Amino acid sequence: MTKFLYDFVPVLLFFVVFHYYGIYAATLTGMVATALQVVFHYLWKRSFDNQQLLTLAVFMVFGSLTLYFHNPVFIKWKPTVIFWVMAVVFFGSQYVGQKPLIQRMMEKSLEGVSVDRGIWRRLTGVWTLFFAILGGINLLIAYCYSTAAWVNFKFYGISGLLLLFCFAQALYLSRYMTDRK
Repeated sequence: MTKFLYDFVPVLLFFVVFHYYGIYAATLTGMVATALQVVFHYLWKRSFDNQQLLTLAVFMVFGSLTLYFHNPVFIKWKPTVIFWVMAVVFFGSQYVGQKPLIQRMMEKSLEGVSVDRGIWRRLTGVWTLFFAILGGINLLIAYCYSTAAWVNFKFYGISGLLLLFCFAQALYLSRYMTDRK
């Protein structure tokens, strides 16, 4: 949960700056906040977070295109690109290494608890589908609604859906957890 809140800071800054100064100032703010987040994480942990690096790279490319061409369509594509890359990574993780990505991500928080490999594979498939659909929904909102509606969806909708999905995953996992002896 702490990581979610930490990763939420650039989104929050983007949202606030958009409502006071518009999409271009928000884009620049998001780019700077994400870069600072990567730097702070490195200074704190002495390692890079791959998801933050992906977000930074995509933000820099699409944010720069938005600012250079003075067209918000590029920044609207950013969440979709990240979600679709995440979908591919989750899907591919079933075939690379010993454990699916979701299992590797959650092992530390589930220390002392055992979950069947089939459950992890099922969760990996569900996360893959979730990210693919979320990317599509983002494009639907980006192209069919105003920029303000898209920013509100990005802040409230995506954040809410991610929280809801994580909660549903926790409930689902709780049914299959057994103590390791």
